[in-house]
Amino acid sequence: MSLLKEPMHPGEVLKELYLDPLDMGAIAFARRLGVPRTRIERLVKGVTSVTPDTALRLARACNTTPAYWMNLQTNYDMSIASKVVDVSGIEPLFAA
Repeated sequence: MSLLKEPMHPGEVLKELYLDPLDMGAIAFARRLGVPRTRIERLVKGVTSVTPDTALRLARACNTTPAYWMNLQTNYDMSIASKVVDVSGIEPLFAA
């Protein structure tokens, strides 16, 4: 098993590990979760993020935890931010 250099978007994880093996499309999955089809379509395309509401629904449907989905999102977001945000000019604080 190799480690990924970059975290995957949670939508990509959803597609590759859950939807594709079940041969289930975004529309059928959205119906199962009780959400608009566009929410799952946009998530799978990586256009939108996992929200707490979506994490709860994904956890129930995929037999995981909401934290699993939120952690995937946080790791992905931090990876993107670390490439864009320049913090080199910020002086660290030290307690006396």
